[in-house]
Amino acid sequence: MSGPAKTPEAHREPLLRIAKRSDISIGAAWLIRIAAILCALLAGAVLILALGHNPVAVYRDMAEGALATRTTRVETVKIAVPLLGAALAIAPAFKMRFWNIGAEGQIMAGAIAASYFALYQYQNMSRPALMICMFLAGAIAGGIWGLIPAVFKARWGTNETLFTLMFNYIILGVEKYLQNGPWRKAGSGFPKIAMFTAEAKLPKLLGVHIGWIMVLALVVLMFVYLKYTKQGYEIAVVGESVRTAQYAGMNVPAIIMRTMFLSGAISGIVGCLQVAGADYTLTEGTAGGVGFTAITVAWLAKLNPIVMVLIAAALAVLKKGSHTIQTNFKIPASAAEVLTGTILFFMLGCEFFISYRLIARGRKERDHG
Repeated sequence: MSGPAKTPEAHREPLLRIAKRSDISIGAAWLIRIAAILCALLAGAVLILALGHNPVAVYRDMAEGALATRTTRVETVKIAVPLLGAALAIAPAFKMRFWNIGAEGQIMAGAIAASYFALYQYQNMSRPALMICMFLAGAIAGGIWGLIPAVFKARWGTNETLFTLMFNYIILGVEKYLQNGPWRKAGSGFPKIAMFTAEAKLPKLLGVHIGWIMVLALVVLMFVYLKYTKQGYEIAVVGESVRTAQYAGMNVPAIIMRTMFLSGAISGIVGCLQVAGADYTLTEGTAGGVGFTAITVAWLAKLNPIVMVLIAAALAVLKKGSHTIQTNFKIPASAAEVLTGTILFFMLGCEFFISYRLIARGRKERDHG
């Protein structure tokens, strides 16, 4: 005799289901994060062993290479500054659920605008005026580069992810044109843009350009803006539900455009910091992937500007440390990047298990986390 017929629902039930946690204690969340860090270190250790090195020695060298001396700490801070600035830039857009993948291009747009003043107007104004013009130009250019996709999204509902992503490549093409054409350094056998004069370079404080002070000030301002201002409240409401925002009488298109201009403007300021404080010139690598890595920073911090400081610092240590082990252990750059990526993978993955739970087939879903 055959057993009872299975219902169509039984056939359709998956082996594992994903359910959103309604609540999880702070202690449980941190236990998941600690477990993820341990798993990341173990996975990285396997890779290091496969390369023929001692994992403990490599990890120690990474930490020392990023923090042991004043020189290494300065270099680590210089990596963290644009990373933190770009994460702050995309935070309001992401909170509004406008997926701005174009911070990389907005940084470049700001860098190009600032470089124009640094290269061609430094003789026509005092150093303070030049610096002000460079930052204003960078903010406006970055803001406009962020505003254009927002206008299309607000008016015609275009896909902002693809739009902002494609804008990265457009502005990179503009930089390459300038580098190989009108801005090419005269007499150079290699296509490059001239170095900035002293008037266009940011002053230093504690060994690092003063951009680190500006970015920390932006952390405080962004925290207050998102949490305590009317504009921050509107961003949160639009992010939760566009229909609710419309029902409440909010001008959603204006909010989208205003927020993306702000996001692009901050990215443009980061671009100015890069050319005036770190590179002292404009190159196709000025943004250096910062706009993409900043997405990881913002996501891990759950869009909290204060937490972004810690995440950006941690990633800067990883990046600087990976450069050190390449030199000291002769580890290939690609392997060092795989090691860093593995650690980031586990750090990002743990946030999934904090927000969601897996339910095996046949088990009933519970309401608590």
